[in-house]
Amino acid sequence: MAGRISDEDIALVRERSSIAEVVGEHIQLRNAGGGNLKGLCPFHEEKSPSFNVTPSRGYWYCFGCAEGGDVITFVRKLEHLSFTEAIERLAQRAGIQLRYEQGGYVPGREHGERSRLIDAHRVAAEFYSSLLAEAEAAPGRAFLSERGFERVDAERFGVGYAPAEWDRLARHLLAKGFTTQELIKGGLAREGRRGPVDRFRGRLVWPIRDITGEVIGFGARKLLESDDGPKYLNTPESPIYKKGAVLYGIDLAKREISKRSQAVVVEGYTDVMACHLAGVPTAVATCGTSFGEEHIKVLRRLLLDQAEFRGEVVFTFDGDSAGQKAALRAFADEQKFVTQTFVAVQPDGLDPCDLRVKRGDGAVRDLVASREPLFAFAIRSVISRYELDSNEGRLAALDAAAPLVAGIKDPALRSRYAVDLDRWLGFMDERLVLARIQEVAARSGGGRPAGERPSGRPGGARGRASARPAPDPADPVIRVESEALKLAVQRPALMGPEFDALGAQAFTTPEHVALYELVIAAGGTVAGGPGGRDWVDLLLKATEDTGLRTLATRFAVEPLRSELANEERYGAAVLARLAEVAVTRALVQIKARMERLNPVEQQQEYNRLFGELVALEQQRRVLRERALGA
Repeated sequence: MAGRISDEDIALVRERSSIAEVVGEHIQLRNAGGGNLKGLCPFHEEKSPSFNVTPSRGYWYCFGCAEGGDVITFVRKLEHLSFTEAIERLAQRAGIQLRYEQGGYVPGREHGERSRLIDAHRVAAEFYSSLLAEAEAAPGRAFLSERGFERVDAERFGVGYAPAEWDRLARHLLAKGFTTQELIKGGLAREGRRGPVDRFRGRLVWPIRDITGEVIGFGARKLLESDDGPKYLNTPESPIYKKGAVLYGIDLAKREISKRSQAVVVEGYTDVMACHLAGVPTAVATCGTSFGEEHIKVLRRLLLDQAEFRGEVVFTFDGDSAGQKAALRAFADEQKFVTQTFVAVQPDGLDPCDLRVKRGDGAVRDLVASREPLFAFAIRSVISRYELDSNEGRLAALDAAAPLVAGIKDPALRSRYAVDLDRWLGFMDERLVLARIQEVAARSGGGRPAGERPSGRPGGARGRASARPAPDPADPVIRVESEALKLAVQRPALMGPEFDALGAQAFTTPEHVALYELVIAAGGTVAGGPGGRDWVDLLLKATEDTGLRTLATRFAVEPLRSELANEERYGAAVLARLAEVAVTRALVQIKARMERLNPVEQQQEYNRLFGELVALEQQRRVLRERALGA
């Protein structure tokens, strides 16, 4: 049984794992003010960024899906890891050697499954790379040379050679302490009659890395005519390799994608290499599968793809029928982007790799620069199949293209492409074309174009948070309670004994009452001192209630409404406003009781309540002055 990681090492991993850096390896973060960072949430679909990170306290929270936590929680949720696996992953990233209790540290034995498979792939990549210089790898070196790649280029991308022997890699990995089961589970080998057999043999091999740079699989190109396998062979699905979510080259391209607000999607490994070497460092490629929804999510997060931030995704397709089909598949997914999508097509059908060999680096850059909008390319590809010299042909082309135009969500853009379609078909009758498109739109979406959602948040993305009604954030009472609790979590020293003395009755919602009681149970704001990660950690450790932990995390991350030009004055103002709200509630109750009394028959009680009313009114005036001028 695996040992337990020591608490000291867990604390060290958290300390050395900057949440801004770890999250920033997966999504594009931008300054949101107040020391916070913001980006598109990796856990749900959204058009505008609601994912917040507070580096000073080491926590993140998404206001769209109500998920939050620390750096360990982020890695666990993003990569579907156990707690131990997440710690091991972060430790490996930070260069920390973990110690395990119940028997001590044994290298390689107590690692979680994911870490073991990652280690096996790293060793395999080093093995393949070392063999590229051997005599037996001559066909592989010739393949690269013919495509304009030098040895230094192969080293940059980690290209290697898989020997033709049946089990050479397997024997190498077994000697390193990996098990047959691990080799098979990771897709590095398959079961043979006499033991594990290498999956890749006699092939040129590209390591496929995830966004953090870990090797999780391989793509292999056959070199020998005697190889009766497919031209390209990829790692099968495994616990660490999900081909529908992997983009080759993303580890090298991610920073340039974020910096340039551009991603170029090509078709193969050599195309990615050619683009990067030619000065297009934003190129990535799918790995043995078509471009799909999970790939879109990866790019959107890097592009910070939102309505206010117009980046671009450029697809490169061949101009032949296969390329046109690929463009139409991309068209179906295009509107899952907010950013602009384009197609770059080389008229003579050359892919970026061949184009670089024949015409140089500049031609590759020119190919990307010559991009045209994906909508235009897809529509023109459809109508190009028809004979446009006759009315019959033009009408058939109109009927074929109308669903594409009708499927454009943006009404203004849909109208402009209807005008373009009329011009491309040569009708010179915009009303005819618009009418046909509107007919198709009405049939496919009840008056809306196919795929267009009613207005509102995309996908209704509040997830589980919508299971019960949440307090209305626009309610001024809820607002002041939230601000007071945020200060207690973020700046406890500003609240001090006055906050601790308020009592739970100062809050109106069960959630706020529970969080106030949690603060008091943890020692009150006096125990929180200046705040920071240690104070938030203490609060989270003091409860097992998932909902309460989520609320505490949210208030640790959510920006305060004040710019805190004077923190002490702001804290005093919030406390005064919260006390004023409580006094106002008491006033309402007293007035209601007085209305039920007869001033003549119940004069003594009436006068007593009237005295309380006057005193409370005076107290409210004082608190209001403090709230406004403190």
